Amino acid sequence: QVQLVESGGGLVQAGGSLRLSCTTSVRTFSPYTMAWFRQAPGKYREFVAAINWSGAITDYADFVKGRFTISTDNAKTTAYLQMNSLKPDDTAEYYCAGRRGSISSRSRASYAYWGQGTQVTVSS
Repeated sequence: QVQLVESGGGLVQAGGSLRLSCTTSVRTFSPYTMAWFRQAPGKYREFVAAINWSGAITDYADFVKGRFTISTDNAKTTAYLQMNSLKPDDTAEYYCAGRRGSISSRSRASYAYWGQGTQVTVSS
């Protein structure tokens, strides 16, 4: 069973930055795809970004393009989400997700492995 643990959330002012980490229990990221989703109170869980195991292919939701960067450290089998220029609308619980396969997906149902989430709060 793959285990994912997120960290790095917190309270930040609008315009600030945070870096989320997702530590995994896998020995290698091949052949996994890793992703970040988020869920604000009263809203559905939405796709944020994904990266394939080699890091060569990334995908971003339109609302984070140019502000967020997803990356992986294969030696540490850890995924990251660097979030810059944060806005109050980015306030949500952020979840790390993983799936077998090198093809990225924006669908929650495609991901078999999930972390517990980390809270990000952006104040105005």
